Amino acid sequence: MNSDAPTFLGPDAPIPIDRPFTRAMAMAEGVPPRRLTAWVSRGLLINPMRGIFYAAQLSDGLDLRLSCLSLVVPEYAVVTDRTAGWLSGAPMILAPGDHLRVPPVSMHLRPGYRLRNPLCKSGERTFLAHEICEIQGLAVTAKLRTTVDLGMGLRPESAFAAMCAMAKVADYERDDLLFEVRERGRFAGYRGVRQIRVLAPFVRTEYGSGPECVLGLAWEGQPGMPALTLQHPVSHPDGTYYLDLSCPELKYGVEYNGPRWHGAERAAYDAKRIAWLVEHEDWIIDVFESADVYRPGCDPGLRLRQGIERARRRYGGLAWTGQNRYGDSWLG
Repeated sequence: MNSDAPTFLGPDAPIPIDRPFTRAMAMAEGVPPRRLTAWVSRGLLINPMRGIFYAAQLSDGLDLRLSCLSLVVPEYAVVTDRTAGWLSGAPMILAPGDHLRVPPVSMHLRPGYRLRNPLCKSGERTFLAHEICEIQGLAVTAKLRTTVDLGMGLRPESAFAAMCAMAKVADYERDDLLFEVRERGRFAGYRGVRQIRVLAPFVRTEYGSGPECVLGLAWEGQPGMPALTLQHPVSHPDGTYYLDLSCPELKYGVEYNGPRWHGAERAAYDAKRIAWLVEHEDWIIDVFESADVYRPGCDPGLRLRQGIERARRRYGGLAWTGQNRYGDSWLG
């Protein structure tokens, strides 16, 4: 057993430990790819995007992300879509599964330029001057333009989740987004503009995860549904519980238990919390897991509507106390 393994790579390492570097830079210093792979697997190096590495002890932040991107983004390209959202600090903006694999950099070129780069997804796109911001010399779509691109370019559920993630870091108001896609005419005729016009009014910052956004969109799309409440607090002797989605008036709640945040180690806690809500507070709770949201052919909206209908039917019974009109129990 090797008890002398370093905590982190030190100054004697043959690669930079104070800044990001490329695979080619490491190979120029005599470091073979297999050694980089070994260091990544041991947690000594971070591999935030394909071909880019930095020492694990570096603090994540805007400066580090800019340094990573500046190694792969040419001057005539604009960082766009999910990568622009990631750079802006939007939480959970990457695609499902991108925490398990390294996503490519998303960039688009100004008309007239071509780029062949295996490190990125690219294409041509037209930008107005105010739709691009410069961050330490790097051209990135502004937050509003990033939100619009994501809302038009992804499938509806993914688009809505990405727009809600961008709303958390927005430097614009929701009315600005609605004006941009509905009234200004800037994107008239663009593919996906009808989609974003439908999605934009429902964008909210209170969603806690992408799957919650998908459930919320399904809720909003069902006929006859009451107003949706997000992160509703319920007092408990040990603290406060927050329901992902709910209609408090009907005491109907929805919880999403995803494998990443609600694994086996939390199963007992989740079960105890939900049992308390049902048994002591008279809530109806529907628990959704990944397959209930993303499995082909599943219909979370139908289940949500059925849950609301069930809560409505039992609503009158919640007032029954077992007393007669004079306040005395028939059972004495």
